[in-house]
Amino acid sequence: MPNPPPPRAAALTATVLVLLAVLAGCGGDGDSEDRDEDLTAQELSWKDCPEPSDAEGGGDAPSPLPDGGTWKCATMKAPLDWDEPEGDTIDLALIRAKASGAQDRRIGSLLFNFGGPGGSGVTTLPAFGEDYEQLRTRYDLVSFDPRGVGRSAPVECEDDEQLDAYFQQDATPDDAAEQRTLLSSVKKFNEACEKNSGKILPHVRTTDAARDMELMRQVLGDDELHYFGISYGTELGGVYAHLFPGKVGRAVFDAVVDPTQDSVQGSLGQARGFQLALDNFAEDCASKPDECPLGDSAQDVKDRITELLKDLDRDPLPGVFPRELTQTAATSGIAQALYSKDFWEYLTEGLQQAYEGDGKVLMLLSDSMNGRDQNGEYSNISAANVSVNCADDKARPTADDVRAKLPEFRRASPVFGDYLAWGMVGCTDWPVAGAADHPDVSAPGAAPILVVGNTGDPATPYEGARKMVDALGEGVGVELTYKGQGHGAYDSGNACVRDAVNGYLLDGRVPPGGKVCS
Repeated sequence: MPNPPPPRAAALTATVLVLLAVLAGCGGDGDSEDRDEDLTAQELSWKDCPEPSDAEGGGDAPSPLPDGGTWKCATMKAPLDWDEPEGDTIDLALIRAKASGAQDRRIGSLLFNFGGPGGSGVTTLPAFGEDYEQLRTRYDLVSFDPRGVGRSAPVECEDDEQLDAYFQQDATPDDAAEQRTLLSSVKKFNEACEKNSGKILPHVRTTDAARDMELMRQVLGDDELHYFGISYGTELGGVYAHLFPGKVGRAVFDAVVDPTQDSVQGSLGQARGFQLALDNFAEDCASKPDECPLGDSAQDVKDRITELLKDLDRDPLPGVFPRELTQTAATSGIAQALYSKDFWEYLTEGLQQAYEGDGKVLMLLSDSMNGRDQNGEYSNISAANVSVNCADDKARPTADDVRAKLPEFRRASPVFGDYLAWGMVGCTDWPVAGAADHPDVSAPGAAPILVVGNTGDPATPYEGARKMVDALGEGVGVELTYKGQGHGAYDSGNACVRDAVNGYLLDGRVPPGGKVCS
């Protein structure tokens, strides 16, 4: 994502389902209020879910469940400021599908966070609900819009027209004038966030969301928190485990954030990760020229992509009218397509069309990355992403810092290096101080947490899984390796990964540490 920090660990969200459809042919308003009741004693009122809000990405209300049941939504009150828990409250949006199996076999609630930060769990869980039907035999499946996201006191920054211009601009400046333009635009974006959402901005840290999850556990009536965290959701889960180690139940972390890295190291790691994914795409493409006629060799495929991006810096292509496919939009579109091997065919199609002068498919991929729907309306994933990242991360890289780091980023990725390096200036003028250099996830005494790393993951490189295991502490993290492509492992469909994860969540069988699936 250009200009705001690139998603630290963005997950595939329901926005992607809208994108695929194009390519192929419950909550409160976030107002705060005074109160004096015990929030742990609140009772949730579960009702049929409404259509997703604009901030959640829009679309239709969730489809019925396979057994004919319906998804239900509710709101939970939480303190605006966890340091003043008796003060104002905000409403957090939740969604639930009740367990389908026998009641005496029910384990409890299984809480999902799909990442971002900034992804709406209320829209994503039902969109991918079929993938978790086996888990629903023994769990109520539950997810939520974290504070600052979707229906949960959403952060608001610029409007749709301003965001169109924001994501069109040159996010990889080549000279001093272009750098000044970029920095001015980022500052304007950040000022809009403060103007429109200044009250919530200091309270969207990951530690705040972790405390919200502990309140959810109590309100849902569970003795332990059973949890499935994906992408940034692994960081959130790790922070929860650090704060409440005795309340950790059966937990799985998939597409794992490296908790030992600061924001600069994380961006550099993503540069390497996305370059690796592009290398893998190019190798696959070159191996089947009839299906992927983009070059005679893997290097040829990558060279043509590099040349396309250079050309777009000078002369954008027609994209989705009236917008043009700029270098920035093409780069984010390519990155989006690398999140899943299932998207490689769309990347091939988008590149073929771009070489012929049509930038529509790459622009649709870019729109998906940025949370823009076909009607030109944006979800608040970009605003929430920068808000959480900047509230969490103490680092405030300047343009001078970026220029000093550019050679290292370019070595890490000729394609994505500049894009991810300049993305670090998103927090330079942020109005809220960052909390720490990196999250603390040490959780001595917690129950085993299954940590699943994917060797071909672009957004959360594989090495982060081992770092998470070590940081959780001895006897807590259990590493499982998937030798595959894309962001995450469970939703890849790999039977070995599914069996290991389901065996733990459903039956409590902890796989041996170091197990490998391919």
